Amino acid sequence: MTTIPFRQAGFVVTVLAVSVLLAKGTWFSASAVIPALTAEWALNDTVRAWLTMSVQLGFACGAFISAVLGLADRWPTHWFFAGSALLAALCTALIAWWANGPLLALPLRFLTGMALAGVYPVGMKIMATWTQRGRGLAIGVLVGALTVGSASPHLLNVMGGIDDWRRTLLMAAGLAVVGGLIVALMVREGPLRTAAPRFSWSQVVDVARERPVLLANLGYLGHMWELYAAWAWLPLFLLASFEERGIAASWAGLVAFAAIAMGGLGSVLAGLLADRIGRTTITIAAMAVSGSCALAIGFTFGGEPWVVAVLAMVWGLTIVADSAQFSAAVSELSPPGRTGTALTLQTSLGFLLTLITIWLIPPLVNLVGWRWAFAGLAVGPAIGIWAMATLRRSPAAARLAGGRG
Repeated sequence: MTTIPFRQAGFVVTVLAVSVLLAKGTWFSASAVIPALTAEWALNDTVRAWLTMSVQLGFACGAFISAVLGLADRWPTHWFFAGSALLAALCTALIAWWANGPLLALPLRFLTGMALAGVYPVGMKIMATWTQRGRGLAIGVLVGALTVGSASPHLLNVMGGIDDWRRTLLMAAGLAVVGGLIVALMVREGPLRTAAPRFSWSQVVDVARERPVLLANLGYLGHMWELYAAWAWLPLFLLASFEERGIAASWAGLVAFAAIAMGGLGSVLAGLLADRIGRTTITIAAMAVSGSCALAIGFTFGGEPWVVAVLAMVWGLTIVADSAQFSAAVSELSPPGRTGTALTLQTSLGFLLTLITIWLIPPLVNLVGWRWAFAGLAVGPAIGIWAMATLRRSPAAARLAGGRG
């Protein structure tokens, strides 16, 4: 068995986490400045939704293509990561430099999503080559970095983009360049490198017949039904709620950053606990709290700002905490040699599903107002809880988290 010094592995995981955080700011960079873009480009609700949905679609396509072609095995992963981060930065900067409407911005957002499929998944692959024990914590750290990175454009907006949306995008692009260069210069794969499990069309049916895998994927889809719609529209909810109380937009931006970034802490805590008390327990608990927040937060609209902020941060803490555990569960439940296919299907289906709820929220706001707009997101966690509770009662639960379920 290969022994890896803890400090060496810890250094690599830390560097990867910082780089993922810096690069992922490009994901919600345009979403963070939707009010300014709406005013300047006269955007309707559909186009506003597509500013985020196009990234989701691009990521799903990029992840699928990368898995089918085995790109992370064909190319040196540190260059793959760095090149993807630089491409995401370029596409984001081009919106700030050249775009004067959605006709150019939306294709560039799609390409940003495709590029980011070479960042987080590839970072996970590099991380796996350095970790044996403590992998659950390492996964939690990387998911936490992704979460804080996704929140970072709201902080950048407060720091200088509220008066000029282009500045926010350029700052996000600059940070992504730094993240890519850090990996190119400081990170290499570790001694545990193995070829990634390949995607195979012939294996899709085999995976689809595995009931435990289907239950874990159903839990993941319930989680994704809620997650990205909340991340996309919670900042606008906070902005509108604070405006009702005459509070400056900068405070809404700070609370939005804090609420989404709290998921980083949630991911680390879940990573620490999942291998000790079971993946199904962690996922059920997280979805129970986040789903309750989705139901409740609308009733705080226009209320005391500190109440709105606290509930938003509880929602942010729990909404992404379970994310990595679904992937871990699928990797443990998949038939031998089918892990790559199962994980590719999980990721692609999950991000495609997010298109529905991201698109759905603006019409709901127009129809029923912010008080009820997020309530439908609770359907996902409810289904996810049922799926994971069913999985926990099945014999297959013995294969999860070393027998802890």
